[in-house]
Amino acid sequence: MKFGYARVSTKEQNLDLQMDALKKAGCEEIFHEVVSGAKTERTELNRLLSILRKGDVLVIWKLDRLGRSLKHLILLVHELIEKGIGLQSLNDPIDTTTSQGRLVFNIFACLAEFERDLIRERTQAGLKAARARGRKGGRPKGLSEQAKRTAIAAEALYKEGKLSIVEICDNLSISKATLYKYLKHQGIEVSTFHKRQRPKEIEVTLWLRVENNNKFTRGKTKVRADIENYVLSHYNMKKPDKKGWEYLLTIPYIDKADLEKKVQEIYEEMHFQIGGRYCFIEADITNPFTGYSF
Repeated sequence: MKFGYARVSTKEQNLDLQMDALKKAGCEEIFHEVVSGAKTERTELNRLLSILRKGDVLVIWKLDRLGRSLKHLILLVHELIEKGIGLQSLNDPIDTTTSQGRLVFNIFACLAEFERDLIRERTQAGLKAARARGRKGGRPKGLSEQAKRTAIAAEALYKEGKLSIVEICDNLSISKATLYKYLKHQGIEVSTFHKRQRPKEIEVTLWLRVENNNKFTRGKTKVRADIENYVLSHYNMKKPDKKGWEYLLTIPYIDKADLEKKVQEIYEEMHFQIGGRYCFIEADITNPFTGYSF
């Protein structure tokens, strides 16, 4: 019994030419479908192959209608021959129901195998020649110098915990995958979720006394003004009494250790403003709600 198989790749293509030719060739039943030649799964072809029996003949318009590649076509034809099923291609010199047709097909199969062997030999020869010249194939191991610098920056931002993963990637102009690769290179264990720690704020009271070292020196007014302008202004400074010694400061922080570090920085920056002006300061920063002194 003759079975026909027709296939087109897209719905815009027409099956009529193939169907007419298969009917003219005497096919009693024709299976047809619209599917790309590169697709592994072909529903109608699989259904046809499942019902073919010894002595049946599979008729196709051209060989490229049946196999998705030369290798796949050869395997499929050999499978049909082993089951005693013939194959006829209306537009190729292939008819495995005859001795001559089987010979032609086997020649095609041998040529295909010969071509694969040639490609394999050329590839191996090329790799051997490259290794003899000291060249190694594959992607270079490790990171480039530029990538190493970016990896160090990524590690610092990740450990700081102030930015989310997306924000770190935006700052460094890298993808998430690259960020995780850099962190792994730096030996950082990356958690599944890296949530941004949003800074908290605390309002503290600063009591600040600025005095000249003795009655013969001047400069305390300028020192206080510099401390207000260059240090305290960064902390949303408020001064309830313009002539007083008290200030209200708002300090952003992540945790207690970060808060204590910020307070210590304020003390150091205020002492830095004295800078040989023959003045001294006394300062105390407290939490107005708890009375805790830093």
